[in-house]
Amino acid sequence: MASVQSMTSGSPGRLIISFALPLMLGNLFQQFYTIADAAIVGQVLGVHGIAAVGAAEWVIWMMQGIIQGITQGFGIQMAQEFGAERYQKLRNVVVNAAFLSACSAVFLLVVGQLLANWILAVLHTPALVLADTTLYMRTMFLGIPVVMAYNFLASILRSLGDGKTPLYAMICACFINVGLDLLFVPVMHMGVFGAAVATVLAQLCSSIFCLVKIIHIEILKLQKEDMELRPNLHARLMKLGLPMAFQNAVISVGGMIVQYVINGFGVAFIAGFTATNKLYGMLEVAGTSYGFAMTTYTGQNLGAGNKKRICDGYRSALVIAVFTSLAIAAVMILAGKWILLCFIQGDEQTVADTLAIAYHYLFIMSVCLPVLYYLHVTRSCIQGLGNTVLPMTSGLAEFFMRTVAALLLPRWMGQEGIFYAEIAAWVGADLVLFASFLYCKRRYLCSTGA
Repeated sequence: MASVQSMTSGSPGRLIISFALPLMLGNLFQQFYTIADAAIVGQVLGVHGIAAVGAAEWVIWMMQGIIQGITQGFGIQMAQEFGAERYQKLRNVVVNAAFLSACSAVFLLVVGQLLANWILAVLHTPALVLADTTLYMRTMFLGIPVVMAYNFLASILRSLGDGKTPLYAMICACFINVGLDLLFVPVMHMGVFGAAVATVLAQLCSSIFCLVKIIHIEILKLQKEDMELRPNLHARLMKLGLPMAFQNAVISVGGMIVQYVINGFGVAFIAGFTATNKLYGMLEVAGTSYGFAMTTYTGQNLGAGNKKRICDGYRSALVIAVFTSLAIAAVMILAGKWILLCFIQGDEQTVADTLAIAYHYLFIMSVCLPVLYYLHVTRSCIQGLGNTVLPMTSGLAEFFMRTVAALLLPRWMGQEGIFYAEIAAWVGADLVLFASFLYCKRRYLCSTGA
């Protein structure tokens, strides 16, 4: 039986770490197979191959961010029902959220396919990589229902305090993805299409793994009365999910504007920037995991009425997150060049130029990493309180700062300026989140003296 875990009693710091660690390992494996994609494509197809994948990166991230936002919003309601031990309502939430997830997947699939060519044209994707980028992006979009299924099933498990099953699913997907990459790209010569197919098939396996585990959770055994589709509940779930989806969409639009600027700097710069962005996930993997932990922790304790524990957990999570970010930054600064070389292939001068671009960007992001970790913990705590609108405004601030920095700084600093667009986005979001948390603390938590 898949385990569930109540986070309404016990040491907040220990609970957050124990919940986040499996997620962290799972995300590491997910990042590993993303990195494996880039490494195999880069080594087999060269700089043009990784540039083709990188040119579609923010567009694909937008779709994945929308999906993750929707399902994570649904998970907030699940966590609150679980924390309050309202298991019949929990099952009905799962049924209605499954229906909304399926409808959303179909809608996003159609929209993605219809707009793919237009988006790449707007981004001024270089002609040298346009055909491969289009093929890669369309193939990834065909996998949207699979991505939705995994994120929805994982959100159910996380809302119940089970961070281990998504870990095991990611380990399984990782090995499958790497194996298929090695088969499809260098052996069967399927190019970037093969890398995309490998990723979709691997995620399908992780979805099936999570589904099998959920079937064996006793409190989720569906009864006839659980199957009712309720429009009022649909409205509540979408009120939680849509702001988070919109937040991620807006953030990624800012990223696409950055990509537009980058595409004007040539293939070598795109490849270097992409190589570092492949490590972006490694940089923030712990922060994302602490964020999921805080959403579940906050949601469960709010449902149980343990308001003071939410503040205690938030403080513990911030301390843990800052120390973790410093440790990751140190590793990346010391070993970053050797890691980046896994993604870069070509003649000696091309490799040197691309590596210089990639490492410089990596160094800047690593130094500023605590700013990003504050963002993840604070935003997720507010979302766990059931307020997804204020975190959405932080996403708007992130979009504004990233866009302004990307468009203006290169005019004054040249290519150097584009490296600071991401940092500016983090700072903008943190300023909004700081004020938002103070507001939420007074509104939701201060009645208990927290």
